Amino acid sequence: MSRPASSVASRTAAGVGGPNRARIGARTLRTDRWWLPPLLTTLGLATFVIYATIRSFMRESYWVAEHHYLTPFYSPCLSDSCVPGSSHFGTPFGELPGFIPLGFLVLPFLLGFRLTCYYYRKAYYRSVWLSPPACAVAEPHARYTGETRLPLIIQNAHRYFFYVALVITLINTYDAILAFGGEAGFGVGLGNLVLLANVVLLWCYTLSCHSCRHAVGGRLKHFSKHPVRYWMWTQITKINDRHMMFAWITLGTLVLTDLYVWLVASGTITDLRFIN
Repeated sequence: MSRPASSVASRTAAGVGGPNRARIGARTLRTDRWWLPPLLTTLGLATFVIYATIRSFMRESYWVAEHHYLTPFYSPCLSDSCVPGSSHFGTPFGELPGFIPLGFLVLPFLLGFRLTCYYYRKAYYRSVWLSPPACAVAEPHARYTGETRLPLIIQNAHRYFFYVALVITLINTYDAILAFGGEAGFGVGLGNLVLLANVVLLWCYTLSCHSCRHAVGGRLKHFSKHPVRYWMWTQITKINDRHMMFAWITLGTLVLTDLYVWLVASGTITDLRFIN
């Protein structure tokens, strides 16, 4: 038994090929460099992913014992494979095989938090998935099911990744504070400023998250009855407007922080000390 032609058309003619869309053979009539922003976004994200992946599996030059600098890519370090002194919370796990990164406990959650972030969704949907790549440019996909099926349905877990990200940012803050007390006691070096700046910006990115804004005041029906939460909501709203900026800045500060610790730990450069 043959299916109605209308049923077949509804499945094959979607998006720009829909029955109510203009019949234009060209993918776009734009003559500007519309492809440049998606390309730059893809290169930026790819650069961070490649660098972070390589560093996560290197297992070397991630801890400066003299000044207690620990790169955020290895925090917390919780296994017997960690170098002495880098395990601020003990070593509840034994030796790990080489194919498991030492930051295995938090890296999946950090990846999940970034991947499901509302801004990053927009970034890689448009630049990597090309859905759509730019305004007035047809996407190459015939169907779109939204975030209702695997794997995109996982995007709905963003708020839970946010809760874990809060804990991880607290851990990074703890690491930055401990770094002010090295083997020679209290001291301040360039590495301390780098770690501290990274943590401050991580807090800006984490707290400017849309899920954070919603958790603080999104469900309130009467702001006047909750003045404290309303004040918190207004402050988070201010930095929420810059969430995209913090999303990109923190990718850069994470790389720069890890790179600085790497260079100092490997003996390539010497930490610039201001106090002690």
